[in-house]
Amino acid sequence: MRWTGVDERRRRTPERRKARWRTAGGALLRVVAVWAVSTLTMLALAGILPDFQLQSDDGDTITRTAFTAAWGAGAFGLLSALVWPVLVRALLIVPALVMGALVFFLNGSLLLIAVRLIPDGRGEAAPETAVLVAAVMSAVASATSTALAVRDDEAYRRRLSRLADRRRRRGSPDIVGPDRDAPPGTLFLQLDGVGHDVLVQAAAGGLMPTVAGWLADSSGHRLTPWRTDWSSQTGASQLAILHGSNHDVPAFRWYEKETGTVMVSSRPASALEMQRRAIARTRDGGLLTIDGASRGNLFSGGAGQLALVLSMAARRGKGRRSRSGYFAYFSDPANAVRTALSFAAEVGREIGQSTRARARKVTPRVKRGGLYPFIRAFATVVERDVVVSAVLGDMFAGRTAVYADLVAYDEVAHHSGPHSRDAEKVLQRLDRSLALIAKIAEHTPRTYRIVLLSDHGQSPGETFAARYGLTLKDLVRAGCGLPVPRRARGTHSASEARDAVRIALHRPPAAVEPEAEQAAKHSEPIVLASGNLGLISFPDLEGRASREQIDRRNPALLSTLANHPGIGFLLVRSEEHGSVVMGPGGMEVPVAELADGEGPLADFGTGAAAAVRRTDTFPHVADIMVNSMYDPETGTVHAFEEQIGSHGGLGGEQSRPFLLWPRGMTDPLDIVAAEAAEGAPTPPGGGLVGAEAVHRVLNRWLLEFSGPQVPVSTEGFTGAVRADEPFPAEGAVRADEPFSEGAVDGQGRAAVPGPDARTAPVLRELPLPETPG
Repeated sequence: MRWTGVDERRRRTPERRKARWRTAGGALLRVVAVWAVSTLTMLALAGILPDFQLQSDDGDTITRTAFTAAWGAGAFGLLSALVWPVLVRALLIVPALVMGALVFFLNGSLLLIAVRLIPDGRGEAAPETAVLVAAVMSAVASATSTALAVRDDEAYRRRLSRLADRRRRRGSPDIVGPDRDAPPGTLFLQLDGVGHDVLVQAAAGGLMPTVAGWLADSSGHRLTPWRTDWSSQTGASQLAILHGSNHDVPAFRWYEKETGTVMVSSRPASALEMQRRAIARTRDGGLLTIDGASRGNLFSGGAGQLALVLSMAARRGKGRRSRSGYFAYFSDPANAVRTALSFAAEVGREIGQSTRARARKVTPRVKRGGLYPFIRAFATVVERDVVVSAVLGDMFAGRTAVYADLVAYDEVAHHSGPHSRDAEKVLQRLDRSLALIAKIAEHTPRTYRIVLLSDHGQSPGETFAARYGLTLKDLVRAGCGLPVPRRARGTHSASEARDAVRIALHRPPAAVEPEAEQAAKHSEPIVLASGNLGLISFPDLEGRASREQIDRRNPALLSTLANHPGIGFLLVRSEEHGSVVMGPGGMEVPVAELADGEGPLADFGTGAAAAVRRTDTFPHVADIMVNSMYDPETGTVHAFEEQIGSHGGLGGEQSRPFLLWPRGMTDPLDIVAAEAAEGAPTPPGGGLVGAEAVHRVLNRWLLEFSGPQVPVSTEGFTGAVRADEPFPAEGAVRADEPFSEGAVDGQGRAAVPGPDARTAPVLRELPLPETPG
C-alpha cells in the first residue's frame, strides 16, 4: 500500500467518479441479465413440473405468465441476497454437516415464500417441488452471474472476494490498494500425504495436467523431494513448517507421564499446546505473522486470518472457532447447493468403490463402512471447497502469505491405498482446484507465486493386524504375560479428517484415549499407534523407563517385539549403554554408533540413523519406540492402525514428500549450502532434510520479496500453559493473535516475528497496521 498526496487525490476524483458510474452500470446490467435468465428458468420448470404453476386456474396469457415468472424470480433472488446470509450466520451454531442437510430445505422455503409473494395468488408449488426448483434456480443464477463476471475482471474479483472472505480488510480512502506492480504474494498449497513419487507419476500419467504444465514449462516450476523426520505425519511436519520447530513431537499421538494425558495432533487442545511449545522454543510467531492467512491447517502459523484451523477450534470469541470459515462460503446459496450435491455424490462414490473392492476381493483392504463414507465426503468435498474459496478470497484481498492444506488425497489413500484408482481420482480433482487457483491469480490485484508442497507421503502395505492376526497391543500384552483377546481388534485410524468431522458436529474428541486411560488405571502398558510407528509407555514407571527396568518386570517383552517378523527395530534406553536400537536375532546397537545401511536400520535408507538419534533426545519419547518392518523391494510397511496407506514412521514413500516452487526463487539446496557454509551441520546424504529446514526455506522465500523480519520476544512466558487460557502471559505476544492485529512490545512498538531463531532479537519501529475488519 502507498499513501497519496492531496493534489493527486483531487486529480483522481473525476476519474473515480466515472469508474464508479461504469461499475454501477455494469452491475445493473448483470442484475438484469441474471433476472432474465432466472425468469426463463422458472418458466421452463413450471412447464416441466406438474406441481409448480405460475398461472391462475383459468389460464393466463403468455405475457401475464412471463410477468408472474419475473416477479417470482425477482422475489426469490432478493430473498436469497438478503435473508440467506442471515440464516447461514444464525446456523453457525448448528453442526456443519447438519447445516449441509438443511441447505435444500431452507432454499426451498425461500422459494415458497417468493411464490406466495406473487400477486393474485398465481404462484403455487408443492414443498418437495419447491426444493427442486430452488436448487436449480440457485445453480443457474450462480452460473450466469459468474459467466458474465468473467468478462469483467473487476466484477469477477468483487464476486469471489465477497463470497470467499467477507471479513476481508477494507482500505482507507487515503490508501491505494495493492497492485500488480507491488511485490508478489505467496501461496503455499499443501497436498496432504502426496509423496514425491506419487506426484511425479500423476503428472507423467496425465492425472495432474496443471502440475505437468508447471514442470514442463521452462519458466515454470522446479521440483525436489525432501526427507521427513522419524515422525512422518502432519502434526510434526506442519508444526515445523509453520512454526519452525517440531521438537518433542515423537508421533501423531503420544503419552505424557507427568500429566497422564495422551497428546493427539488432530485434537484442538493438543494442537494448541503443540503450537505454544513451538513458539516458546523458537521465539517466532510463525511463518504467516505478516499479513498471512491459515486455511484448513492444524496450526495457525501466526496468521491473522483463520479458517478451519484446528488449534483455534477450542478457543472462544469472535472469529476464533474453526467453523467460522464456513460462513463466507455457505453465505451463497448456490455454493451451499453445489457442495451439498457433491457431498451426496461423494458418499455414493465411496459406497460404490468399497462395494466393488469387496466384490473383487481386492487386497489389501480395510473396512470402510459405518460413518467413513461421510468422513471421506467431508474431507474431499466440504473442506476442499471451503478452503479453496478462502484462498481465492485471500488472493483478491491481496494478502502477502497464504498457507492452505488440502487433505482429500491423504484421507482416501489411508483406506484405498496410495496408488489405488480411488486415490488417483482424488488427485485429478485436486489438480482442477490448482488450475482454478492459477487461473484466478491472473485476475488478482497483485501477482502470486504458487508453491506446492506436501508434509509427508504414504507407504502402502497390509495392516499389521491383517498380516499377523493380532494388533501391536495384543503382541505387547502377550510379551507381558497378560491375557490376549481371542479375536484381534482393529486400532483406530489416526486420520486428521475424523477429528475434524467431530469438531464440525460440535462433538470435540475426548481428552484422552479410552484404552490408554483404562491401562493407566491398571498400571498396564499404554500402546499407541501412529501409522507404522508404535509407542509403548509404562505409566507407573517415573520418567523414561530403562531396558533394565522393563526386563525385570517383563523379561520376554523386548525380545518378543524385536524378533517379530512384522517389526523392524525398537528404540529403548539402557542404563549401561545409553539408548540402544534393537533388531531381530539379538541385534543391538547404541544410538551413538548407529549408521545408515547397517544393523537394525539396514533397510531404512539414508538419514534413518540421524532421525532416530534426534527423536531419542525428546523429553516425551516413549519408553519403547517401535517401527514396523519395511521391505525395500516392494516399498511396503505394516501399519499398526487400520490403514493400507500409512505414514508416521520410517520406511518407503512416507518419508519422501515434495517441494515444488516457481523458477526465480532461490533453490532450496542453495539455501542449505549457505547454511552449511555458516556452520550449520550438514545432513547425511545431503538434500533438504527435516520439516524445520523446509520452514527456513519458505521463510527465505518470503524475505526475498517482503524484507527482513525479526523474532518476537517471549519474555514473561513460563512454559506452563493450559489449552483454555490465553498465551502467553499478559504483556507478551499471544500465539493465536497475529502481529497485524496490533501486537506491541513493552515500549509500544510493533512486534514483527522473524524467520528463525538465529535472527538477532531486535525490534524495529513500525507504524501499527490496520486492524482487519
